[in-house]
Amino acid sequence: MLETSARLLRLLSLLQAHREWSGADLADRLGVTPRTVRRDVDRLRELGYPVNASPGTGGGYQLGAGAELPPLLLDDDEAVAVAVGLRTAAGQGIEGIGETSVRALAKLEQVLPTRLRRRVGALNAFTVPMLRGPRPSAVDPAVLTEIAHLCRDSERLRFEYRSHDGAPTRRTVEPHRLVCTEHRWYLVAWDLDRADWRTFRVDRITPKPPHGPRFAPRDPPAEDLAAYVSKGVSTRAYATHAVVRLLVPLAEAAERISPSSGQLEADGPDACILRTGAASLDVMVIHVMLTGFEFEVLEPTELTEAISTARDRLTRSLGRSGAGQAP
Repeated sequence: MLETSARLLRLLSLLQAHREWSGADLADRLGVTPRTVRRDVDRLRELGYPVNASPGTGGGYQLGAGAELPPLLLDDDEAVAVAVGLRTAAGQGIEGIGETSVRALAKLEQVLPTRLRRRVGALNAFTVPMLRGPRPSAVDPAVLTEIAHLCRDSERLRFEYRSHDGAPTRRTVEPHRLVCTEHRWYLVAWDLDRADWRTFRVDRITPKPPHGPRFAPRDPPAEDLAAYVSKGVSTRAYATHAVVRLLVPLAEAAERISPSSGQLEADGPDACILRTGAASLDVMVIHVMLTGFEFEVLEPTELTEAISTARDRLTRSLGRSGAGQAP
């Protein structure tokens, strides 16, 4: 009995993780026969889970939304509260839980009855959060979950994208992963028109369905996608690049410098390396100074010269202002 219950939970997890499974694939994953899979599917239906089945060689099993909320040990009010909480976390980029919130929200919304979806939508539409600290980019949680589903199911995404200056372009991509920072969401995807990997800010994406067809997932552009996106948005996107040695431990620097501002790596117990970018050398000087740490410029040499020029300008300005003179 325990073995059967554990297998049912595993089957349910598989159905929630992917849009459609063939009976043979499920049997292979569970280590049972296709006949046992059919019996287990019937048991899930008896418990209230709406498992749809399509016949034929191209058919399979799919977990759908039912007339009633399946037995998740949640009543209607609790389900609405969980969905609203997940949407809030997803849309506000709360550090450490945003990406998990999107995955959980995608699973929950897949089985929410229509009446509960309306309640969740109404509560979110007429609620204005008052946030502490910088307000994150406005990202529609519905767009996040739509993209998450397409990543999960390996379906092409069509969307309109606004560039930094607001110019719109049409894109068709093979979405791979969503990556979140403290205040922003990014999509890593293979751009079909440009035949290369691209990183898109999700708050600038407007989906333009219909999407599809499905595609065979490609090898990602990097093993560590968080580092890949960090490098792209903090360094590659800018004309001026710099490498600076900060004279503080890595953990202390990471408290002030976000992944979207630069890449950090340890350089012994009491220092770390910052790789970052800026629109110009003058902006880079300000960017480095605003870290608030003692530092050493490793490259480029032009940055050292720009800092010297800024120092001389500040010294002259202080002199004209009478700063440091005795009253």
